Amino acid sequence: MACCALQITGLIFGGVGMVGTLAATIMPQWRVSAHIGSNIVVFETIWEGLWMNCVSQMGIRLQCKFYKSILALPPSLEAFRALMCIAVLLSIIAFLLAIVGVKYTRRTKENPQSISIFILVAGIAFLLTGILVLIPVSWTGGSIIRDFYNPKVPTPLKRELGAALYVGWASAALLIAAGAMYCSFWCWAGKSPKSRNENWHGNSSS
Repeated sequence: MACCALQITGLIFGGVGMVGTLAATIMPQWRVSAHIGSNIVVFETIWEGLWMNCVSQMGIRLQCKFYKSILALPPSLEAFRALMCIAVLLSIIAFLLAIVGVKYTRRTKENPQSISIFILVAGIAFLLTGILVLIPVSWTGGSIIRDFYNPKVPTPLKRELGAALYVGWASAALLIAAGAMYCSFWCWAGKSPKSRNENWHGNSSS
């Protein structure tokens, strides 16, 4: 019963992390214009994302424009695009594998070893997805903070952490947690029933 609850919890975490990864990839709020010093222009906010930049005027009018040339983009932005797209695809695959693993676990409760491969692959895929999301999100966040406190960077070019970064961090945490849960279940299912009973009795006697 506890293992089923662990799998369901991991499935929920993985599903939410998958949706969050997709949202972070699409959202334009990776970099947000900073209103500091004499650059306090409260009626206009600039958003910079992986695919477009947007200008919000007084929170009413929003104008977004996709980046025209791929070749003119910084190499780091192209790499972040690739990593996030791979993360989205990998999270979907991991989520589908997790669903298959949960269904087969319920059907073959008497022999969990026969279905552990689905759980293991899903867990590893979730872990990899979380790491892939962390790389561009943390790198972007670090560069924003570094430029913000760099006196050589002009004030109009300074940016703040956007909502997409927080979504990415939260999604990565959920994906890594889901992967850890499924890998833990695989370790448990890989043991023989005799070994599990011995460990249980040993813990009870202590």
